[in-house]
Amino acid sequence: MPTVVSHVILVVFTLGMLQQMADPTADEVSGGAGVAPSDEGAAAAAERFFGLSSDIRGCAILGPDGVIAATGERAPWLEAGRALLAAADRASGTMAVHAHVATEDGEAYAVRASGLEMVAVTDRFTLASLVLADMRGVLRATVAASAEVA
Repeated sequence: MPTVVSHVILVVFTLGMLQQMADPTADEVSGGAGVAPSDEGAAAAAERFFGLSSDIRGCAILGPDGVIAATGERAPWLEAGRALLAAADRASGTMAVHAHVATEDGEAYAVRASGLEMVAVTDRFTLASLVLADMRGVLRATVAASAEVA
């Protein structure tokens, strides 16, 4: 019985710690370098992400004016990506930093970072934390490369 009690205490303590810790990506939602990425740079970043795993079906990088880069047609990515982020915003009551939805057919991800948004679709059972971290990395690298060129 002491093991059960210690696990309950550990869970409660851990949840309390997480609630007190700031989200390191929170500043990235509306922030960014203020430099719009080039179409070529964003396209290269999207292709690099797409090539990371055979589980990734496709992705798109979105800016304030629409799709900057996408694997496949751009129009479906804009509508679906913005709808996913809008639903996450409504569910959280604030501007969501990321969203992840898993279904029997696959998984959808959305991330806001460095003033951009990225959406991706993968096969089922991908490692969500890795996909989200890779998406954030792609957005940061895209903005950093654009800032170097400017």
